[in-house]
Amino acid sequence: MRVQRGARPRLVGARLRGAGAALAGLGARVVRALDALALPQRCPSCGALAAAERLLCDACWAAIPPLAVPLCARCLARGHGGSAGLPPIGCVAHPGHAVWPGWVYEERAAALVHALKYGARPGLARALAEPLARAVPAGAHFDLVTAVPLHRARRRERGYNQAEALAAALADRVGVPLLADALERARATRPQARLGPAARRANLAGAFRARHPRRIEGRRLLIVDDVLTTGATLEACADAALAAGAHPTGVTLAWAS
Repeated sequence: MRVQRGARPRLVGARLRGAGAALAGLGARVVRALDALALPQRCPSCGALAAAERLLCDACWAAIPPLAVPLCARCLARGHGGSAGLPPIGCVAHPGHAVWPGWVYEERAAALVHALKYGARPGLARALAEPLARAVPAGAHFDLVTAVPLHRARRRERGYNQAEALAAALADRVGVPLLADALERARATRPQARLGPAARRANLAGAFRARHPRRIEGRRLLIVDDVLTTGATLEACADAALAAGAHPTGVTLAWAS
């Protein structure tokens, strides 16, 4: 194919103009993204103005029902009540499986957890350390803070472990050393969301182990997660910590009862 004299410069010029337009479009998108960050944030619950670092407005944040009572992850995971046949509150039969949720899991708490976990907002963890710290009983002492581990493949997909972000923020807030990788996933597991209690326990059987057994042996270990549901995940983590000689306690943002 012959190119007429003068056609090539026109073709190059057209391509340059196209590239310039693409760059201009990219620049506009970047500017819009920066504007979105700079503009006032709206609370996803009520639409009022809200600080970006908290997602919710002050009124909706304060309206999330607090729940600073100990629950037994083992009793929850096995689908029965506590030591007196009551709901798994204050169980004394399984002290290594106590979990302290900060909130009741309702729509406002769900919005925060969803943004933290799936919305690429790990920075929310700093504000969320507040309800976590409040849930921990006054006078309790811990040697280390750690997180429910995320399998490497899932961490690559998400880019971070939301439980680890919470653990780091909580450790900083309460002044306890962080050992983020005290526990590790021994194998990948299926997503828990659509599994029943028995299936969740089977799914997590042997899924966790202590990565640094000697570093946690004899230590009071605070294990952090986002939401307590059936208790299967924190039961399995507590079992791994107990097997290494640690004294675990769990804390979560909320309990989805």
